[in-house]
Amino acid sequence: MAFDFWGIIIVPILIFLARICDVSIGTVRIIFVSKGYRYLAPLLGFFEVFIWLLAMAKIMQNIDRWYYFLAYCTGFATGNFIGIILEERIAIGHVALRVISRVPADQLITQLKDAGYGVTFHTAQGSTGTVDVVYTIVKRSEIQTLARLINEFNPKAFYTIEEVRAVNEGIHGYARSARQKAPSGRK
Repeated sequence: MAFDFWGIIIVPILIFLARICDVSIGTVRIIFVSKGYRYLAPLLGFFEVFIWLLAMAKIMQNIDRWYYFLAYCTGFATGNFIGIILEERIAIGHVALRVISRVPADQLITQLKDAGYGVTFHTAQGSTGTVDVVYTIVKRSEIQTLARLINEFNPKAFYTIEEVRAVNEGIHGYARSARQKAPSGRK
């Protein structure tokens, strides 16, 4: 009896790769749904389900091959991991950044303004005394840049980052680009 190279090696690898693709696409699709991309999300959903059906059809045709199930499950787990990495790299949308500092935040506020970010701030009473609270809305792709800026200002500053579904007016990503290109006068 000859070794079934195709059925024992190639098909499980294809099932594994198909599962990585469909789960990764599904992760990105869910993000697009949450961000309101109403045309792109269904298109991704089509490909996600199409790939899933191809993998499932092969498994159902060969229900007695346990290693197909193993390839399917392993592809699912790997697809989740890759989908999360893709989501972080795509970095679509905006986030609200809130910084709470026991150190006066004047320097941070100036740096943020000089970098073109809109800033709202106030002094507040925290559980350990007076703090400065600084708010800004930024593109998700700029989080690392802002984290470095905050850590340069105060490595012990407490900050939170929250998802923002929509942004209207204000000084943030798109407005900053337009301001930097705008002629002198009102910006």
